[in-house]
Amino acid sequence: MKDFRIRLLIRVVLLAATTGLMMFMWSRPNMLFAAGLMLIIVLFQIFEIYRFTSQTNRKLTRFLESVRYSDFISGFAADNKLGKSFKGLNEAFNEVLEAFRKTRSEKEENWQYLNTVVQQVRTGIISFDTDGTVQLLNANAKKFVNEANLKNINDLASKNPKLFTAISEAQAGKSTLYKTNEFLLTLQATELRIRGSNIKLVTMQNIQTELQRQELEAWQNLTRVLRHEIMNSITPISSLTSTLREILDHELVKKDNEFELKAEAADDLREGLSTIENRSKGLIKFIDAYREYTSLPQPKIKSILLKQLIDRTALFMSTSLKTTSVQFSTSCSSDYLTVQADAEMIEQVLINLVKNSIESLSQHKNGKIELNGKYDGQTILIEVVDNGPGIIPEAINRIFVPFFTTKKTGSGIGLALSRQIMQMHNGALTVESKPEVRTIFTLRF
Repeated sequence: MKDFRIRLLIRVVLLAATTGLMMFMWSRPNMLFAAGLMLIIVLFQIFEIYRFTSQTNRKLTRFLESVRYSDFISGFAADNKLGKSFKGLNEAFNEVLEAFRKTRSEKEENWQYLNTVVQQVRTGIISFDTDGTVQLLNANAKKFVNEANLKNINDLASKNPKLFTAISEAQAGKSTLYKTNEFLLTLQATELRIRGSNIKLVTMQNIQTELQRQELEAWQNLTRVLRHEIMNSITPISSLTSTLREILDHELVKKDNEFELKAEAADDLREGLSTIENRSKGLIKFIDAYREYTSLPQPKIKSILLKQLIDRTALFMSTSLKTTSVQFSTSCSSDYLTVQADAEMIEQVLINLVKNSIESLSQHKNGKIELNGKYDGQTILIEVVDNGPGIIPEAINRIFVPFFTTKKTGSGIGLALSRQIMQMHNGALTVESKPEVRTIFTLRF
């Protein structure tokens, strides 16, 4: 009698028998009290049949409540003996609860893993909602904000108003700098929508150490270049000075109140002084180039037409191009494209790049130079393209280093100045080169 259907059948038969007996008693006037008792028994049997048959609904309700309140510990097995259908239903419920239990466990493990990673990264991470309630604050962020238990971002307004302003005003897709005596932070923001709430995620990265390292490396490189150039001039000057003194000591003869010098010695003296003069002029030229690199004026930013900028550069270079066989062409994707720049400074960059291309094509029979302006959907580009010998891979990463040059003549300052001018315009100057095929210098605004 463990099967649900048999037990239900027994209950129905008993209910029918009890009902029949009650009706029999009801027809006998002397048995009305007993018939009333039988009515109570019949009602109890009806309730029992209802309770017995509705246990599946109760089980389903308990299962849904377990899912709702994440109670995945309880199981279903008490009525497995009522038949295969009940046992199958219990097994299905238990399997679903087990799947939920595993999913929650994996979710917690993933959260712990992600939280560990977030806490270990060197970037400070802080997130908060529209009310300022802090959702996430990792270890480095606590160090940067100097708060170990920050509950609301608005609490920073009184404790660190400058950092609070920087975090609050950080915009998605833009980088903001915040400087203290200890840190130089770059702040970047991202806005998310999670469970119907707007969340702002701000990352804070300390670039102080990296900047100091790069600054030290830059000074070392500059010192190395300066030492190399100065020694190249001072060493021969010092040597020649000693030689000239020896000539005067041995070849200069005093007769009466006058000094005589042989013609050969005089020629040597004249040649030595000429060499000293040339090396001195070279050293002065180098120092002037260094001064020019370190004393660029601030750009006067105005809105200028891109096509006008290209045409003026082409007009200025027309005289130089006439003495060569180089084919020069210009193009601009629109007559109405504008850039925010100092026209004179950008023209100087373009002139320098075109001149470099002309020099590289001096031995090329079919030299071509293109000066193109266009818009790529995000930024405005100006390209200087030539089909000259190009730049070898070993040198392409060094051509923007001050005083580095691959030419026999030149100070190596032109490209460094050009990149510095573009950086002052919040732009960039890049190069791509395939030797003997195509070299492209690109100005990005």
